[in-house]
Amino acid sequence: QVKKMISSYVGENAEFMRQYLSGELELEFNPQGTLAERMRAGGSGIPGFYTKTGVGTRIAEGKEVRQFPTGPQGQPEDYILERGIVADLSIVKAWKADETGNLVFRKTARNFNPPAAMCGRVCVAEVEEIVPTGSLDPDHVHLPGIYVHRIVQGDHEKRIEQRTTRAA
Repeated sequence: QVKKMISSYVGENAEFMRQYLSGELELEFNPQGTLAERMRAGGSGIPGFYTKTGVGTRIAEGKEVRQFPTGPQGQPEDYILERGIVADLSIVKAWKADETGNLVFRKTARNFNPPAAMCGRVCVAEVEEIVPTGSLDPDHVHLPGIYVHRIVQGDHEKRIEQRTTRAA
């Protein structure tokens, strides 16, 4: 059901590898910061931006290059044009939501989930808890409900690390 994956890392998933190697799945790698900014830009209505990241590498192949006077003493430096990402569907996981879709993330879930939610034409948020509207302190909302189209309360397994020690 997935035609193309845009990612900074794909892990070691055997099915993913099979689909990619067989040509069933297209893969586009991006540096992690560029990927985050592409999602943020797409979600903010920004069609493209220039970055130095990837200049002179395979990442820059086929992309527009433009010079800006940003070097020492205003020397021109190369930048590549990256396009904002607008996805058909965004699926994110949050800790808590109110009934209007305002989301609160915990810890590192706050890194990529907000821009991922923003760049989807439709965003589905799986949350651990749904609270009544008005229950969340507005200063603690990480993503406003305007970006969230569906909320699903999920069953969440609480995994814990297991301490492994050896005898001294």
